[in-house]
Amino acid sequence: MIEWLYEDGIGEERAILVENGKILAARIQRRDGIKPGAVLKAQLVTRVIAGTRGIVKLSSGGEAYLSPLPNGLNEGASLTVEVTRAAIDEKSRFKLPVVKAIPDRAAGDGPTLLAQIEGSEHPVTHCHAHTEDRFEACGWGELLEEARTGAVTFHGGALLVTLTPAMTLIDVDGDLPPPALALAAATAAARAIQRLDLQGNIGIDFPTLQAKADRQAAAEAFDAAMSGPFERTAINGFGFMQILTRRTRQSISEMIQYRPSLAATLELLRRAERDRGTGPMRLVAHPVVLPHIEAHADWIALLSRRTGRAVSLRPTPQLAIGAGYVEAAP
Repeated sequence: MIEWLYEDGIGEERAILVENGKILAARIQRRDGIKPGAVLKAQLVTRVIAGTRGIVKLSSGGEAYLSPLPNGLNEGASLTVEVTRAAIDEKSRFKLPVVKAIPDRAAGDGPTLLAQIEGSEHPVTHCHAHTEDRFEACGWGELLEEARTGAVTFHGGALLVTLTPAMTLIDVDGDLPPPALALAAATAAARAIQRLDLQGNIGIDFPTLQAKADRQAAAEAFDAAMSGPFERTAINGFGFMQILTRRTRQSISEMIQYRPSLAATLELLRRAERDRGTGPMRLVAHPVVLPHIEAHADWIALLSRRTGRAVSLRPTPQLAIGAGYVEAAP
């Protein structure tokens, strides 16, 4: 049976689509920031590209790109907007959310991750910290490592997923003959796109295939393994194929690579929820990790309430960012 496993985590929601103990797709939705589908009141601040894009000030605070720009909308005008793409953190810049103008209606938050997966065709199972860790049993830790490093292995080869401002690039490497390697890599790449929640503009660099039939076979293998709406080009003579999917949020790879200390913080909180100790607990982590927790008193309060334990923090510079752990407090 294919099912969604869902965790109502501290600071984020997590969901994985699993079949026979393997992760087919994964989603993380953090609780900070505005979500796709949110409806907000806004005011046009300026026109960035005449007739096509503007910047609006949101009633919730912050700014967003308005695209497309409605005809006749003057600077200073009020309007109602819907978020079509959440804000995107990149390595060297921050992309504002994108909104579109809609007919006036009541403001509201976008759908939670739980609401989104409950609207899918697959059943949802809620996973709790006091029960078996089904996420880890299905390979959650391995998936996060793939997102962190970009390295995805498959039988006969490997993929390297690289984030760039223009697109996500997937490079194929392996020891199989080029036609066989391309076939295996096409399936592996489609699966990686879904497991890492990659979106937007994606390029795959296959080995060079001389025969058109080999290129077509690899493209069909990709189509068979890929789910959801997407568009793609044919594989050209240099082995390159471009895929385009709708972009509404950050991928898991972007979340982990662009904000590693926050990702490490939320993983530490997940482990702390599952710690089987008793009495006060202490979270031990690199100094860049703990300030995220200190800035969210509600996270500490929720962890304490869910575990029934007092919580304290101990910064330890010798630890790697992702090597935090839980210990019994004296």
